[in-house]
Amino acid sequence: MSFILIAVLIDMIAIGLIVPVLPYMVGQFTDGAEAQARWFAIVTFTFGAANFVAAPVLGALSDRFGRRPVLLLGFSGLALSFFVTGLATALWMLVAVRVVAGAMQANAAIANAYVADISTPEQRAARMGLVGAMFGVGFILGPALGGVLGDIDVRLPFFAAGALAVANGLYGYFVLPESLPKARRRPFTWRGAHPLAAMQTLARNPGIGWLAAAIALATLAQFTMHSSWVLYTHFRFGWGPAEVGWSLFVVGLMSALVQGVLLRHLLKRFSPRRLAAWGLAMGAVTYAAFGAITEGWMMYVVIVVGTLLGGGATASLQSIVSNAADAERQGEVMGALASVNSLMAVLAPATAGPLLVLISHRQPDDWLIGLPFFACALLQAAAAVIAIRFFTARRRAAAQPA
Repeated sequence: MSFILIAVLIDMIAIGLIVPVLPYMVGQFTDGAEAQARWFAIVTFTFGAANFVAAPVLGALSDRFGRRPVLLLGFSGLALSFFVTGLATALWMLVAVRVVAGAMQANAAIANAYVADISTPEQRAARMGLVGAMFGVGFILGPALGGVLGDIDVRLPFFAAGALAVANGLYGYFVLPESLPKARRRPFTWRGAHPLAAMQTLARNPGIGWLAAAIALATLAQFTMHSSWVLYTHFRFGWGPAEVGWSLFVVGLMSALVQGVLLRHLLKRFSPRRLAAWGLAMGAVTYAAFGAITEGWMMYVVIVVGTLLGGGATASLQSIVSNAADAERQGEVMGALASVNSLMAVLAPATAGPLLVLISHRQPDDWLIGLPFFACALLQAAAAVIAIRFFTARRRAAAQPA
């Protein structure tokens, strides 16, 4: 676990570095808030579209050749994308490099498959919570550092992130061991590696199908929030890269606390199903609160309270899905989930972009300026309803005599 946690941590620091500055990088090549919001949606859309197509292929390749080589490929893709983005001189370069980065990067899915390889079914929820905690720690350090560097030069975080991705590649090559024994590998087939086949794999499994739908809606809400965060806080509170970086620092800190410390204690008292249902419901309330508040300091209150109440939902859902999959198909299943997540990353800019354009000219005290987060609340509420109905049906079926 220590090897993969270090790799995930470095990876997420690198990704977190660019979060506070990418919309401002796009703004260097556009004129006005409306054009900035539209082109930022396009840039993020291209990454999600490429990752949607490539994620199941990379997941299936990891089942055939092992997790380590696919992780190394992802680190290389990130390094390339960061350096080229830092050197970009036109919008088409930003769009093109996001396509390459999306096609080569499936590190989150492969990391979860890696954890599944080395864990018993009983360990997976807590250990995937640790992976989530590393994501949180990465977002503690990455955005805060990215905001500081972005205040100096908006391109500087991209070069720092590229250097970290190179360091992670070297760490993976020389230190990170392989987790998938050759005896558990299976042949690669293109028929099962395209994204639609990957989602059919989830739908065919009675223990996964509806949960995948709930995960999809919750992920769409999360990615819509990510796509909206920087420009929304700029429009409403006048925040710049530094303020955005510190707010994401608190998001990461709370995520690491909940998933790395509190979750394993909660799992001793509550089942993953109960934690998932409660977390999804509280997430809907949190998103609505983000859209309703009127002062910048209130964002921090909502971050802390919302993460404490609902921060364990993602790890709990992932552990339930992982336990429902065969040991030989962890890479395929996690790749399929990554493909679903990537599809949501495609849809999120298409959701957030028009909403950001609508609010770009509104006054900060207009309640409609919270539209992006109200949309997130509706999506999260739908995910909670689906998951609760699924868990209730399974419990009733288990209670009936054979």
